[in-house]
Amino acid sequence: MKFVIKNIPNAMAIFMAVIFIDSLFFKFTDAPETQVIFSQKLDGWAADLGAAGLFGYTGLFSQYVIGSIELLASFLLLVGILPKFHRLQAMGAAAGVAVMLGAVSFHLFTPLGTDPNNDGGGLFIAAVTNLMFGLVLLLWFRRKEALEVVRRVAAVFAPD
Repeated sequence: MKFVIKNIPNAMAIFMAVIFIDSLFFKFTDAPETQVIFSQKLDGWAADLGAAGLFGYTGLFSQYVIGSIELLASFLLLVGILPKFHRLQAMGAAAGVAVMLGAVSFHLFTPLGTDPNNDGGGLFIAAVTNLMFGLVLLLWFRRKEALEVVRRVAAVFAPD
């Protein structure tokens, strides 16, 4: 039983990484599903608010930027499985939480909706699941490591 409990965070990290890595094919190959989400629905919504291009190919929240963050998060989550690198898993969880918080928010509060690709809401469910797993990893299983990362970063900006 100890083995199972000890490996729950690693199983969660692997699950998160698999979800992120699976989505990279769509983001980095200009798949039609990705174009509907980023170039049509989200960028059209942003254009209505006076921020055209925000989700376009070169936009701040383009599919390439989001995909790159997901790739980085996956790498950190997986390398963080090694006990020596648990702090990297905390950093990967933080990156995953940031991206998934944005994803869930855009699904709920923009015209994107929870089923933009007519997949029964699978994309939205995956985003919510990754958000929840990331929060549990960050705030429960890797909280000491996360606090250590925050302490080190703070020391750079406010040395003793």
